[in-house]
Amino acid sequence: MSQENQDLEKITQDQLDALVNLHNRFLEGRIGGRKALLDNVDLRGLSLKGKNLSQASFSGCLMGYMNLSFTNFKEASLYACDLSNSNLFKTIFIRSDLRGARIENANLEGANLESADLRIGGIAKEGVYTTSGNTVNFRGANLSGAKLTGSMASNADFSDAVLAGANMNKADLRGATLEGANLSNAHIGGAKLDGANIKSAIFTGVDKSDLQDLGIDFSSSITDYNVGRSVSDLPEPLPKMLEYHRDWLKTRGERGKQLDLTTIDLRILGSLKMEQLTAIKAYNAMFFGMNLYKVQMQSAVLNGSDFRDCDLEEADLRGSSFKDANLSNSNLRNADCGALVLGAGGTSRFNPCNFEGAKLRYADFSGAVLKNANFKNADLSFANLSSCDLRGADFSGAKIGETNLDNTKTEGAIFDHSKDRPVFRIPK
Repeated sequence: MSQENQDLEKITQDQLDALVNLHNRFLEGRIGGRKALLDNVDLRGLSLKGKNLSQASFSGCLMGYMNLSFTNFKEASLYACDLSNSNLFKTIFIRSDLRGARIENANLEGANLESADLRIGGIAKEGVYTTSGNTVNFRGANLSGAKLTGSMASNADFSDAVLAGANMNKADLRGATLEGANLSNAHIGGAKLDGANIKSAIFTGVDKSDLQDLGIDFSSSITDYNVGRSVSDLPEPLPKMLEYHRDWLKTRGERGKQLDLTTIDLRILGSLKMEQLTAIKAYNAMFFGMNLYKVQMQSAVLNGSDFRDCDLEEADLRGSSFKDANLSNSNLRNADCGALVLGAGGTSRFNPCNFEGAKLRYADFSGAVLKNANFKNADLSFANLSSCDLRGADFSGAKIGETNLDNTKTEGAIFDHSKDRPVFRIPK
């Protein structure tokens, strides 16, 4: 039973402000003060920005889409609360009780969770409020620069979360799920990672010596070492191969040579901004974190490649194939992912953009052209498709839970809302 299925009491901003005022009187020891105690209350969309809620108690409250930036929850209880999609910028959670909380896709940039209790928690059905799985859920959250020193986060779920530059020294992460998380330049000295799932996690710029001494296996993670082949392994310097490729395009294959970057780790380049990469082949290549702004990558075959955290804003990706690729947390705002018509006359071929089976969690496609795109069996959880052209797109079997489809054009689009795939919800 989830909180979303409960008909919880809804309070107004004025009522919440009055409770905060009474709580502040309580903290100051003034007459008439009363500690804030809220159970099973719907607070979604309200604001507590900059308020002092230290020692307050929230249990099982719906707190999604709230402005909680700079709020002080020091030593407060937010047991089994749902804070998904909320603004928690520089929010203070020192020694707070967040057991069983859901904080998915929230912005916790610079938040302070020092010594916070992030372990398993939850209430029985009779208590009304439970959360998904009862483990703390940070999936897709932005924890850049956050402080988690000494936090108790065993079994917590940080899948696809951004923990870049976070301080996780001496944190208890035993059994935690960090699959696909970005821990670049994070501090993890003295952290406990026994039994943690770090598959595809990013550990670039991280001092892993303490953990390697303990036998932690980073072979399935992305570190400063190359994943696959190095750019230096190419048969000729990349600038020269790009010249050959441009000549190949210009002469329709009569001269030059098609660029093949299959299994190449391109991260060392940093940027291919506005480069002409039309019709390249790059199976299982590593583009993670690269600047690909306005790149020309039409009719390219990029199956299985890693584009996480890439800047693909205004990129021309028409007719390209991203089958089974990973574009989670990538920026594709205003990208052109429409179809191409290849050939002419009776030999012409209609070639839509192919995202079949791709991971697109938390990707930002706002304003993009995705007409006739193939999203079969893709994972678009929490993706932003607002103001997109989705006419004729095929979402059969796709995961579209919490996907933002505000102001989209969906004429002719195919959506398969089976019972095990949550229907999208448009944030208000």
